[in-house]
Amino acid sequence: MDRLRLNPLHLEDAEALQRITDDPAIIDNIIFLSAPFTLDDARALIQSDPNHVFHGAWHRHSDELIGVVGTHLVGEGEVEIGYWIATRFSGQGYASEAAGGIVALLRQQYPTRTIFAECRPGNRASWRVLEKVGVKPTGEDGHRSEEHRLNSS
Repeated sequence: MDRLRLNPLHLEDAEALQRITDDPAIIDNIIFLSAPFTLDDARALIQSDPNHVFHGAWHRHSDELIGVVGTHLVGEGEVEIGYWIATRFSGQGYASEAAGGIVALLRQQYPTRTIFAECRPGNRASWRVLEKVGVKPTGEDGHRSEEHRLNSS
């Protein structure tokens, strides 16, 4: 990753997380985020179950939080990924860089697990990012309403 570094979020990152996440463009596309997304919501997300780790995608040069990539261990054989990028940085390739970085990390940490994501069919930008990093449509419905499943190849 040339422009970003990924690190698990910590409580001291809660304000930056709240700042980029409390945005209708993000909240409206991620089912588990509440509106408004408060500082308490940010802290709760960071402190969630150890099987659900949220990594900050930090700009290497400015140390600014660009986005978030979540990893969620599911059962013994799968790991789900999800992500969001601050609106002012969308369309600049950061989502692909962050998602690609997390997929590479997960393939090293969990070589036998299937990496998957769920995405709304109408979210074409997210589908393109996922396909670019090797996560392909399965033709199956996801577990969440209105989402479809994509698996790593």
